[in-house]
Amino acid sequence: MHRTLFIAACIAGMAMPAGAQVMQRQLGDFELKLANSPTRSMAQGLVQPGQANSAQGGLDVTHDSGWYVGSWTSNLEQEKPLEIDSYAGFKHPLGNGKLGYELGTLRYTRPDQPDFDSQALYGGLSVFGSRLGAAYSSQNGRSTTTLFTDLGLQPDVGFDVTFKYSSYNLAAPVGVSNGGSVSEFGDWSVNLSRPLLGIDLNFSYSGSSLTGSDCSAYSGHNTYCDTAFMLKASRPFF
Repeated sequence: MHRTLFIAACIAGMAMPAGAQVMQRQLGDFELKLANSPTRSMAQGLVQPGQANSAQGGLDVTHDSGWYVGSWTSNLEQEKPLEIDSYAGFKHPLGNGKLGYELGTLRYTRPDQPDFDSQALYGGLSVFGSRLGAAYSSQNGRSTTTLFTDLGLQPDVGFDVTFKYSSYNLAAPVGVSNGGSVSEFGDWSVNLSRPLLGIDLNFSYSGSSLTGSDCSAYSGHNTYCDTAFMLKASRPFF
């Protein structure tokens, strides 16, 4: 089954000029960022995004040495529980800043559903404005490997393109209605985003390797198991 979704969410801006996403302050050797969209390069592709009807935000603290810590919170969808994604890592530029690397760890926590908590290790490379990264996470009953790419096109063409692919391996196969079972699957998403007149526009295409009745076993990053197109428009709070 293919599903096409067009979702628009416009939130009135407060306190800061329209279109601003990040409130940034320098305190001695520390840089603080408060934002309504993820600001950390590698963690940006790994935290769980909020849906059109969800509140979301995060705080990121970086030391001049390259060490950083941060936390991202989203209630995902109204019918889903609160999730808190906390991370720590080290980022280091090479040469003239056109190259660099990053290593870190990220903890996914659901206070009301501790069985869903998991820990991820991630690493990435920055190459002339583009970012390439990978992560591995595990939790009770499954492991996940994720590849993430941000092409860094915003300064040159006015919009950005990101791609994410995840592979899931289940310790115990999940039975489906056709009598079969699912022990592994993959999913992917491609996102195009750009600011326009104070509104953040995001177009995404997502899908998975599961179809039909097998979708009852889906538990990946995407909102839907089936192929989906989503258009989202949001107005930052600051």
